[in-house]
Amino acid sequence: MENKQQEEMVTYTQAQGGNYRWVTVTTLLLAIGAILKLVTPSVGGITPNWMIAMYCIAINLTRPTLGQAAGIGLVAGAVQIPLSKSAFPYGNLLSEPVGAIICALITHAAVNMTLGGYNLRPALATFISTIASGLTFITVMKLVLSLPMSVFLYAMLPVVFVVAVVNMILTQLLYFPAQKLFNSRGNNE
Repeated sequence: MENKQQEEMVTYTQAQGGNYRWVTVTTLLLAIGAILKLVTPSVGGITPNWMIAMYCIAINLTRPTLGQAAGIGLVAGAVQIPLSKSAFPYGNLLSEPVGAIICALITHAAVNMTLGGYNLRPALATFISTIASGLTFITVMKLVLSLPMSVFLYAMLPVVFVVAVVNMILTQLLYFPAQKLFNSRGNNE
């Protein structure tokens, strides 16, 4: 009897992050958003909404389901409550899920959103999500605090649109480095 030794071929595949990589990425980005919200000074009474910018980046990178996006928005809203300078911070619990769901819907849309080879989906998704979230927030705040319509129209509404433009620009600028990190596989070849 011959004793044959068989060589076994072992193939090593580097871990890709698993099914819950989106949770890690989202958590990291929301933590960064919370820190930036704490340290960013107000310019003319306006600061970027870093939480929206960060969850829009996370949603564009990971493409979660609508339910997962709502969860991301709810977590972002809960994190913002102690950080908010608003008279009614609990409005974030409604406004952020709305913004996150809108972002997920735009992210999953099968419409080409490129210009000259640049993906503009993050900018567009952030702009519309910030408006949706902001309008929800200021509407809830107007109703809960019984604010006059003039305050809503002339003080709060313009701020929503300015923050939407600022968020759109910031998200577009931060999306590409985040995408590069998200898609890197740690290869040092």
